[in-house]
Amino acid sequence: MIKIIITLVLTTISITAQADLRIFACEPEWAALATEIGPKKVKAYSATNARQDPHYIQARPSLIAKVRKADLVICSGAQLEIGWLPVLLQKANNRNVMPGSPGYLEASSVVERFDATADVDRAKGDIHPLGNPHVQTNPHNIVVIATALAKRMSELDNANAETYQAGLDDFLDRWQAAMEKWEQRAVPLRGKRVITHHKSWVYLERWLELIEVANLEAIPGLPPTAGHISNLVSRFESNGADFIIRAPYQDKRASLWLSERTGIPAVELPLTVGGTEGATDLFSLFDEIVGILLGASQ
Repeated sequence: MIKIIITLVLTTISITAQADLRIFACEPEWAALATEIGPKKVKAYSATNARQDPHYIQARPSLIAKVRKADLVICSGAQLEIGWLPVLLQKANNRNVMPGSPGYLEASSVVERFDATADVDRAKGDIHPLGNPHVQTNPHNIVVIATALAKRMSELDNANAETYQAGLDDFLDRWQAAMEKWEQRAVPLRGKRVITHHKSWVYLERWLELIEVANLEAIPGLPPTAGHISNLVSRFESNGADFIIRAPYQDKRASLWLSERTGIPAVELPLTVGGTEGATDLFSLFDEIVGILLGASQ
């Protein structure tokens, strides 16, 4: 009997040691990043995909179940998920991943956030008083977030800390080389003037030195209005912009309508992994972004 008990205990310990670190990511880029750091030690799940607006997601029972079992929750934060994440956390009742606990990481909190405002009047649309949450569009931010994520993974799963550090080092070596390549390729894009559907690209613009001259949304988060788009035609029908940019989940009609009347190329850029067929991981995501913009500028 004692031998049986000892065997069961040892088996349980072995299973626990070999178990994956379960990571619930609010957005695909963070699931992809966790997989880069610990490809054989983590099981990462993304609550959203590239064709969903991360502002507006339903707190489905399947997501609640994922959070309940998670060891780590990583989200962009800055209130991007304010409409659905608090409900998930409350219903999952997993105290290990609540904000303020080691099992919760807000990716945007470890980098410099832009466009913070004291104006929290929701009548003015999607207002983010803590700053713009779309930090993943600058690859330099990915470096900082990857370092913070690897540290947190190591704290939660200390037995595999060396593995996560090795994964981080390998990722950062490859990422640094890739950034140098992207920045060299993107030199012709400096100073290009862009009209964006939503203010999703402020970090990309700072990285590539693009100049944002207008938004299709008169009020952030609300669909473009006919009157606002007509005003943009008047402003830009004799040049004044080089691209009109939208994300895959945004309605293409406004950008195409403006493009047809002004001759400004309208492009769909992947905002995260999976946004195009070619954007299958973080590296190909930025390959696609730079390639699409260069293609439209020719």
